[in-house]
Amino acid sequence: MSRDSTHATVVAGKATPRGKYPHLKRAGDLLFVSGTSARLPDNRIAGAAVDAMGTTSLDIRAQTRAVIENIRDILASAGATLADLVEISAFLVNMNDFGGYNEVYGEYFDAGGPARTTVAVHQLPHPHLLIEIKAVAYKPAA
Repeated sequence: MSRDSTHATVVAGKATPRGKYPHLKRAGDLLFVSGTSARLPDNRIAGAAVDAMGTTSLDIRAQTRAVIENIRDILASAGATLADLVEISAFLVNMNDFGGYNEVYGEYFDAGGPARTTVAVHQLPHPHLLIEIKAVAYKPAA
């Protein structure tokens, strides 16, 4: 594959990657979405709140929805949609959140959707993150 058939993109209006990597990498007809979290463009985290007493409330449903919508927006930058996804790998900090994650996932995908793997991880790059998803889509280059 020549370098001309690959292209990396950092998508405007999305949270800036926390390292030297793109949101999206095209390789021929495949789109690779880097691990995506519920971080918003202003670095707040959807589904995470801390009250005046310092009590933290984390919502796996809100975070899952935000992650999938972030992936949707990243794919749109390449003319693709969630329907173009062929594989998803999800990373949960706590498998006790699997039910809420799976419920929201089912709002976006059915059994004909992408292949999926879900694993538990020790931690993610911020203590308020409960989930991260990376994905692969098939979208023929124009």
